[in-house]
Amino acid sequence: MKILLTSSLYPTPKAPKLVGGAEIFARRFAEDLSAHGDEVEVIRAATGPDQEPEQCNGISIYSAPVQNVYLPFTEQKNVALRSLWHSVEDWQIFAPMISQRIAAFKPDVLHSNNLSGLTTGIWRVAAQHGIPVIHTIHDYYLTCPRCSRFTKGRVCEHTCPSCELLTYHRKRATHWLSAVVGVSERVLSIHTDLGLFADTPIRTVIHNASTAPPSAPYPRPLCTTEVTFGFIGRLTEEKGIENLMRALALLPRDRFRTLIAGRVSEPEQQRLKALAPDARVEFMGFVAPDDFYREVDVVVAPSIWHDPGPLVVADAKAAGRPLLGTRFGGMPEAIEHGVTGWLTDADPESLAESMRSIAADPRKIVEISERLANAKNKWTFADVVADYRKLYERLREARPVMSLRAG
Repeated sequence: MKILLTSSLYPTPKAPKLVGGAEIFARRFAEDLSAHGDEVEVIRAATGPDQEPEQCNGISIYSAPVQNVYLPFTEQKNVALRSLWHSVEDWQIFAPMISQRIAAFKPDVLHSNNLSGLTTGIWRVAAQHGIPVIHTIHDYYLTCPRCSRFTKGRVCEHTCPSCELLTYHRKRATHWLSAVVGVSERVLSIHTDLGLFADTPIRTVIHNASTAPPSAPYPRPLCTTEVTFGFIGRLTEEKGIENLMRALALLPRDRFRTLIAGRVSEPEQQRLKALAPDARVEFMGFVAPDDFYREVDVVVAPSIWHDPGPLVVADAKAAGRPLLGTRFGGMPEAIEHGVTGWLTDADPESLAESMRSIAADPRKIVEISERLANAKNKWTFADVVADYRKLYERLREARPVMSLRAG
C-alpha cells in the first residue's frame, strides 16, 4: 500500500526540530509502515528556506514551503502578527506540494497528523484528487490557535470568540475527511461535542502505545526508606510542573526524592526550585528515556490540561513503572487506579497526599511494577500500526464511494 503521511514536524538529521510526542509518533509510525512493506512518503512543514528533499531510513521526506508571514514553531511576541499568522493559516486552501506528490507518488491514502504550517488545505487538495484522507487528532489545532485549549492557567471549557474566529474555516474543512482517529476517547469527544466531524464517515479511537523500541522492563528493588518519583517531558505550565513542585514543598525530604527530565533553562530551573527549596529535586536535563526510567520508582504526570494521549503513560507502562496521573484528557483511559497506577486531582495538596499514600506502601509499587512487566496482551506500537493498516484497507476498498463524495 502507498501512504502519503503528513506531519508539521518530522525530525531528521537535516531538520531535527522536536517539540512534542506527535512528531515522534509520526517518524516511528512511518518507519514501521515501511518495515511492513508499505511505500511511505512524508511531507512536513518547512522549518527553513529552500529545504531540499531528504532520505531518512529509506523514506523520502519533502518539506512544504509555509505560505505565511513567518515559519511555524518560532516564538513571536507581537500579538497582531500572531493573529495575522493564524488568520492566514485558517484561510489556506492550496497545497501545491501535496498536489505534486499525489501526481508523482499516487498514494492510496493521505494520513495527516499535526497541521500547523501545512493547514487543512492538504485535506481539500487530496480529496479533490480522489484520495481518501484520514486525520489523527494529536492536539486541538482545529478549535484553538494555541492547539491546547488552555489559557491563563486553566483548561478552556468553552471556545472563546477569538478562537471561534481564527478556526472557522479549519473546522468547516473536516467535511473533506474520510476518517478521523482520536488518540483517546476524550480528545475525540471534545471535538465531536463542538460539532466537528459530523460529516466524517469513520470516527474511531486508536490509543497511543510506547514509541520506544521494545525492551525488557527494568526491575527496581524494594526500598522502604525512600521513594523516587520522576517527571519527564516539557516543563510547561499545562503539564503541571509548578503544581508538582508545590506538592513537593508539602512532603518530608527524607522520604521523597524527585528526578525531573526535560530541557529547561537555568533561570527557569532556579524559579522552579524556589517553589520547593527544601525538597530533594534533581534536574536531569534532556536524557534518554531508558536512563530516566531506570532511576525512578513512580512516574508522575501532573497535567492540568486535556492532554490528548500522553506518550509518557505508554512509555512508563512499557518500562514497568506505575504512574501517578491526573483526571485530565486521555489519562483516565490509560491508567487503572490501583492496578496500573493511580489517579489524583491536580492541585498541589491532592498530589502531595497521593504521593504520601504511595510512599507509605512500597510493596504496592513493586506489585504494580511486576504486573506491568509481566502483563499479557500488552498494547504495543505494533498493535497501533496494525489498527491503522486495517483502517487504510477499509478506506482503499471504499475509495470509489469516497471519490464520488469528494466530487
